Amino acid sequence: MSKQGKESVQKEINIKNRKAAFEYALQDKYTAGIQLTGTEIKSIREGKASIAEAFCFFEKGELFVKGLQITEYTNASFNKPEPLRNRKLLLHKKELKKMQNAMDDNITIVPLSLFINKGGWAKLEIAIAKGKKLYDKRETIKKRELQRDLGRKIK
Repeated sequence: MSKQGKESVQKEINIKNRKAAFEYALQDKYTAGIQLTGTEIKSIREGKASIAEAFCFFEKGELFVKGLQITEYTNASFNKPEPLRNRKLLLHKKELKKMQNAMDDNITIVPLSLFINKGGWAKLEIAIAKGKKLYDKRETIKKRELQRDLGRKIK
């Protein structure tokens, strides 16, 4: 008889901020680690997180993410952190300095996606972004519709 081992069937976790590319002109992208508690990582693995309203800010030379909602883990007994608390992002000092120097009046840091890498660590892809004006958004919509029409005509 052959030994049947446990097959770990893990679904790939990739939570995206779909509005980010529409609302902002993205410039530089970075991948940052997140400082989490044990129950928060379990909730992320279940896919119970949202980055739709999240943004990043600097405090005392460290980068934090605000508005990242991680729902409480259902099987947690006593350690239940707040779903909307500020979480520290883990980056190299050079990257932090580069981002802090790039900060301007219209520039912000937005999260693009939350995922779990091959090593099992939760990572947040962030980008330095500049807010788009209304006419820029209209142009983005026009380009997207043009691409859609061309795709239909080719088929």
